[in-house]
Amino acid sequence: MNPFKKLAGDTVIYGMSSIVGRFLNWWLMPLYVSLFTPEEYGVVTNLYSYVAFFMVLLTYGMETGYFRFASKNSEPEKVYSTSLISLFFTSLLFLLFVVGFKDTIAGLIQYPNHSEYILWFAVILSVDAFTAIPFARLRLNNRPLKFASIKLVNIGFSIAFNLFFLLLCPKVLENNSDSFLNIFYSPEIGVGYVFISNLLSSLVTLLLLFPEIIKINFHFNGKLLLKMLSYSFPILIVGLAGMVNQNIDKILIRFLLPESKNPMEQIGIYGAAVKIAVLMNMFIQAFRYAFEPFFFSQAESKDDKNIHADIMKYFVVFGLLIFLGMTLYIDVIKLIIPDTYDEGFSVVPLILLANLFFGIYFALSMWYKLSDLTRFGAYISIFGAVVTIVLNVILIPAYGYKGSAFTVLVCFFTMMVISYFLGQKYYPIPYNLKRIGLYFLIAGVIFFLSFFTHKLPGKMKFPIHTLFVILFIYSFYILEKRRIRSLFKFSKKK
Repeated sequence: MNPFKKLAGDTVIYGMSSIVGRFLNWWLMPLYVSLFTPEEYGVVTNLYSYVAFFMVLLTYGMETGYFRFASKNSEPEKVYSTSLISLFFTSLLFLLFVVGFKDTIAGLIQYPNHSEYILWFAVILSVDAFTAIPFARLRLNNRPLKFASIKLVNIGFSIAFNLFFLLLCPKVLENNSDSFLNIFYSPEIGVGYVFISNLLSSLVTLLLLFPEIIKINFHFNGKLLLKMLSYSFPILIVGLAGMVNQNIDKILIRFLLPESKNPMEQIGIYGAAVKIAVLMNMFIQAFRYAFEPFFFSQAESKDDKNIHADIMKYFVVFGLLIFLGMTLYIDVIKLIIPDTYDEGFSVVPLILLANLFFGIYFALSMWYKLSDLTRFGAYISIFGAVVTIVLNVILIPAYGYKGSAFTVLVCFFTMMVISYFLGQKYYPIPYNLKRIGLYFLIAGVIFFLSFFTHKLPGKMKFPIHTLFVILFIYSFYILEKRRIRSLFKFSKKK
């Protein structure tokens, strides 16, 4: 079988499982905001921000280390068992530590009355960190269907448990207070059922992966582990820096805003706004799955830099199209979000644009991967983390979550610009900056014009906004007509 066809096919399976999963998970957000107040949803947003950090910490780059050493080691099963045993013991130690100090930890992060949340998340993190290596083994052994199916089953159970605890149980008990469901459900737990649903779905995943876990001869090699840890440590640093850029704001708001400004309400509103931008995230995720393997396979091609430049241009165009689509039709999204979250829609354009800049940064980052200068990726990520922390500390006390949204935009824009200039120095690519800038200008003008239609009724506003989108697409066609025709003729000749 052609290796590139297989790579493309596997990419589709991995990518679709991730994208479909994220899309299905997105639909839990309208459920949560319809059932919980912004303060309650703020608890969900805040605690999952901690989870993101600890997930990176507890896997400590071992997944990438496993790929690196198992693919080059004559005994890949020893690499698998060594990394699996290492993660098992570190996850177990973490769980035991949390069990012993859950009350102290709950107090430190300002949940003194809910130490049970800390315990539940400790189990979730321990299980998810441990199962990272079995999932990696499925990928290394070219078993994308099993990988994708287990991931989707996990999401399916998560959704099912959420619907069971948050909708079915309250509805049944409302009509029949003596129902057997009293065994499973207590109204006092409330938002905690979001975490319980996650915990149960993680345990289901562990059971599904159990055959992969016990199928090997366990062998632990201390010297091998030290080599893997040495290799993985920089990946851990980059991962933590990335989590700072994406999640630290939802933690800092709790500590930097006085109670008079209701920080948990602001975190809840901000968390919903971030979730609304999921379409841009899905586009970037799909792009990331396909882009990296494609360019590594094309690295020796004479035209790879020109192809890279073209793809960057089209990536920006489609990203701007998503930006316009979501901002011009944001009133449609408002129909499924309660009014108590309305003020958060003001920062959705900033978050969408920030995510687009992050996607451009990822596309630009190929320069240091193709030129074996990956240390620059760590430098840029750490610099972005410093910018994020400093700006959040300055802006949150004055502007709340709006300061955080602006910070994310500045962070990813800065990382994008730095990566561009460094890339042009070490691995120059002829990007058409004038054309890309023109597309940003056209999108910006259209977005500005949409403010004048803000107060119009929907039956007038949406046709006008549709014309705006058509205008953007038509502008793209006019500007790229020759290039599109030449590509079409080339494909027909092939």
